[in-house]
Amino acid sequence: MTGGFGSYDFGLTPDAEARAQRLHAESLIIDILFQGPCGYRSFSTEHRDEIEKAWAGTDDLSAGLVLSGRVNLDRLLSGQWPESRQVWEASGITAGNRQFTMRPRDLAGSFAGAVAQFDRLTWLSKAICGDDFRRAQAEGKRAGFLTTQDTTGIDRELTPLDLVHQLGGRVIGLTYNQMNYVGSGCTDRADGGVSDFGARFIRRMNELGIIADTAHSGRQTTLDACSISSRPVIASHTSADAVSPHDRAKSDSELRALAGTGGVIGVVAVPFFLSTGRDVTIDAMLDHIDYVANLVGWQHVAIGTDWPLQMTRGALSRIGEMEGQYGFRPEHRVSWTTNLIGFDDYRDFPNITRGLVKRGYTDEQVQAILGENFLRVVDDVCGKEAAVE
Repeated sequence: MTGGFGSYDFGLTPDAEARAQRLHAESLIIDILFQGPCGYRSFSTEHRDEIEKAWAGTDDLSAGLVLSGRVNLDRLLSGQWPESRQVWEASGITAGNRQFTMRPRDLAGSFAGAVAQFDRLTWLSKAICGDDFRRAQAEGKRAGFLTTQDTTGIDRELTPLDLVHQLGGRVIGLTYNQMNYVGSGCTDRADGGVSDFGARFIRRMNELGIIADTAHSGRQTTLDACSISSRPVIASHTSADAVSPHDRAKSDSELRALAGTGGVIGVVAVPFFLSTGRDVTIDAMLDHIDYVANLVGWQHVAIGTDWPLQMTRGALSRIGEMEGQYGFRPEHRVSWTTNLIGFDDYRDFPNITRGLVKRGYTDEQVQAILGENFLRVVDDVCGKEAAVE
């Protein structure tokens, strides 16, 4: 690093730095799996204590996420967390997902929390179609789009999909590591692919205009989803298994299948998915971007950082104690408090743009990877303009 956020030392010339700065300012940037905007630095002492108290009171990972999420939401809506807007704007990211859960007990609350942000924060708008992203950029606002990483918790019914779509959900992860009614997850012992119910589920998503996400899905589930879906399929946040083997990575066959649907592969900023080494830098992330671009074309590369999490250090340690509840095992090398060198904070997002410039991508390719490729998928699946009911 040369000092400050977004200043990883790529050895760029002054002209290249100026080009990267221009591209970052002009581009419509979408982080498909956006855990921020805040990282561990952006919590006051009082806020940190509230978060860690919430985690200390439960041994259930899902409950901890809900409880700490309420603390963050209360502070955000009451104006006691100005860092949220400050960091988001400093990152340069136009749009990032806001997550909901399909678990029946938490579905209403998670949607209510997201809608409250759109209703109460004048700088944040809701995106349900392609033009909503473009409008946010034109107006200098940030946009949130509603996604979930898992279908666990629903029964073998398709009706929840209609409700999710009506409420604004536009991306659904088919599985999260473990097997569910839809299919097999990527860290599960079995790799059974998409179930009969899962096939109906995906087809109904196609009909409604909801993007199918295979980021945490098993290999056969990913391949099946791509063959079943009539619309583009994505892996919102993953890596290339050929570069660094990991259960969360995608094989060449999966990457080709995803691209074959017209979908995108969002590359993560998660160190232990990108490399087995220590002190992993942002260059490892760029290596995976290069690999995917060379294998299936830059038109199918996107960004889904998934890291760092919007948590205090203490909360991250508690998550680590419970990670088995979400299907992670010791061999997955998950280290919740370790970030990429060069992407330790969302204010480091300009390093991705700078790195793409360093790797020789054209202006068109940089802007496509930063957001336009995923926006193409949104236009295709969700619609360029909002449908008139």
